[in-house]
Formats: sequence, structure tokens, C-alpha cells
Amino acid sequence: MLKAKNSLGLILFPAFDWRISPTHPEREERLLYTIDQIEEEGLFDYENVEIFNPEMIESKYIEMTHFCIPDISSIVTVSHKIAAGSAITIAKKVLSKEVEKGFALIRPPGHHAHRITYGDRGFCIINNEAIMVEYLRKEHKIKKIAIIDTDCHHGDGTQDIFWNDKDVLFISLHQDGTTLYPGTGFTDEIGGPSAIGYTLNLPLPPYTSDEGFLYCLDNLIIPVLEEFKPDIIINSAGQDNHYSDPLTNMNFSAQGYAKLTEKISPDISVLEGGYSIESALPYVNLGIIFALAGIDYSNIREPDYNPERLKQSQRTTDYIKRLCEHVYSIWKSKEEREYKIKMANQDYFVRKKSIYYDTMGFRENQLEKIKICKKCSGLILIDSLCLGYRVLAIVIPHDACNDCQKEGHKLFENAAVGDYSHILLQDKKSFEFFRKTS
Repeated sequence: MLKAKNSLGLILFPAFDWRISPTHPEREERLLYTIDQIEEEGLFDYENVEIFNPEMIESKYIEMTHFCIPDISSIVTVSHKIAAGSAITIAKKVLSKEVEKGFALIRPPGHHAHRITYGDRGFCIINNEAIMVEYLRKEHKIKKIAIIDTDCHHGDGTQDIFWNDKDVLFISLHQDGTTLYPGTGFTDEIGGPSAIGYTLNLPLPPYTSDEGFLYCLDNLIIPVLEEFKPDIIINSAGQDNHYSDPLTNMNFSAQGYAKLTEKISPDISVLEGGYSIESALPYVNLGIIFALAGIDYSNIREPDYNPERLKQSQRTTDYIKRLCEHVYSIWKSKEEREYKIKMANQDYFVRKKSIYYDTMGFRENQLEKIKICKKCSGLILIDSLCLGYRVLAIVIPHDACNDCQKEGHKLFENAAVGDYSHILLQDKKSFEFFRKTS
């Protein structure tokens, strides 16, 4: 038997009973071709590469991450529960040191699922990585977590959930939101009043190649990670930046993805998007797996790979250099920016959000209020309207002071069901969930 440099755990969950449609690229073949490829390349000849079976997630982790409307059982399928459970399973294997690295190759994906979720948007209903973070905090007391989202679409759901949480650094590099769903992920989206600068977005021009992605790694993401010093690094590993992907317009390759993975060196990777089922996914996933395991990946190339054809323009190169300098300046000035935001918003920081569910064709409107508190990151209140429901969602954060915790429970007790269809409370400090419904 061969032995890889790093022991690696894999979960392979194609979700045979869930798809958008029989011909839509979000279907089980996304993983079936990858499984064939890794068998063909002899991955299982390595004695320290192991396959683990996924587990079904416990509802408490969904409740502490999301407000599911009307309820979990109405919108979350068994496949979604197993996908989220897979993220927790692979975290358990890494945290117990059974393996050094983990990769959950699962579907359905999750990074478009916001804190409040009414159903499917961007093929996501619940957020697999965010749920895993709740597990890591509750069961392993992990404090500082970095999530690097390398999907071509902005990870707007993950951004939403950790918007005001400076213990979770969220960095997304993606195709510019002016040219691709979900239309967000711009450089001025930098986090809530108590976490300014802990959300960083790199909107990249269409047809960015390996050169551009790796420049962002070397000149922004790696320096920020070194300064943040996370206890664990998670990669939301979307493969749809590939040059053959039918839904996007980028020029990333399997070699590029492997180099990116080697540079980030995530503890855990979780599959997100990627829809070039035969031309990209088998090679990209194999490159990521080899990079995680520390196996030579230099021969992993697509049959039609031609780096000359994929070269980005000088204009794109120059733009990405300026982009990285700008975003790094945001990171370096985060304390000053937070001070100004809090001085300008003495009681509550308020923002309106309009969230489109593209897969299901409806829109949610939210009014979010974040309390400015000198002792903690602040209570969060959300008034959400969608599909005839009106929801009051209250979030007591992990680091809540006693005053904010008491205020959150008092607001929940005093809110009248007649005014709302759902009154919901997440007390993340005590890991408790409460609900009142009409």
C-alpha cells in the first residue's frame, strides 16, 4: 500500500433522491463521475485515505443556525439533512485526529442559504458549513474560524449568517456580482457594526484565470489568514470557476484549484457548486483531493487543457492587483471603520434586505436591527415578510452580555403572536431555541 503525506478523510454523498430536474446540472452525476475518476487514479491504494459514512444531522444544529419557515420538516429534505450531517461527520474525524484533513463531497450545496430560510435559492436550503461551525463551537469550543469560499457565486448565505461575528472570518472570491447570481459580494460588504472587516469580498472579472486566483491567494487571503490566526480553516469548495462550467464565465483549471488548495491548506473542505459534470468535476475534485493529501498532482489535467488559451488579459491582471490592495486596506483599517460605524449608530445599526429565491421564484423582505452594545457584539432583531408569513427572529449572539441575553428573552416573551406568524429566538450563548407560532 502507498501512504499519502497527510491522512485524509472523504465523504461521498451523491444524494440520489434529490435533483433540480433529471437534466439540470445539479444532479447526482456531479459526484458519480468524480467517484469513477478517483477509483481509476488509484486513490484507494493509499492506506491513509479513508471513506466515511455520513450521518443524519440533529435538528438542534439546524435550529441554532437557521430560522426555517414555516418549519424544518416543511422545507428540509432527508438529502439536505444528510449533506449537513456529512459536514459534521468530517469535522468529527478531523477534530478527533482520526485524519489530518477532510473533504465532504456532498450535495445539495448550502452557501446561499441565509439565516432565515423559506426554501431553495441557488440550489441551497440549509447552509452546510454554517451548521458545522455551530457544531464546532458547541462541541469542541473552537473560537476562531476562517471560511474561504472559492465558489464562482458569492457565498451570500454564509456572509449573512456571520455578518456580525468577528470570530468567523469570511472571505469570498467569486465572479463579479454585476455579471452573475446572486448579484452580491462587492467590496463594500464588509460586515456588521461589531465585525467590520471580518467579511471580505473579492469580485473578480469574467475570464479570470489561474494567475488571477493565485494572485489573490498570495497577496490578500494568505496574509489575512496569517494575521487572523484561525483555529481551523474551512474551504467552501465550489468548482464552478472552471473554464468549462456551463453556468459561469471564468478560466480556472484543475491545476489552479489544486494549487489554491495547497496554498490555503484547509483543515476541512466542503463541496459547493460546479456543474461541468464530465469535463471539469472529475479533474478538479481529484486535484483538490491530491493537494489535501499531499500527493503529487502535477499530472492531473483536463484532456483539453491549454493554458495559453486560458490566459487572462493584462487589464484583468492590473484590476486584480488594485482590488487586492483595496480589500487589504479594508482589513488593516477595520478597527477605525468599526469605531466610526458605532459612533454614527448609537443604538441600533439598521439595514433593509431584499432576498430573491431564484429557484422558487419569490422574494423575501427583511428589516434587520443590530444593537450597538459596548459589552458584546449585540442582539440581532429581524422582521421578515415572505409568502404571507411575518416573522420576528431574535438572535442572542455567542458572546452576549447578560443584559443583551435578558433583553432577548424579554422581547420574545412580550411579542404577541397575533402580530407575527412566527416569533423565534436563538439563544446561542446557552444553545437554546424557542418558538411561538400562530
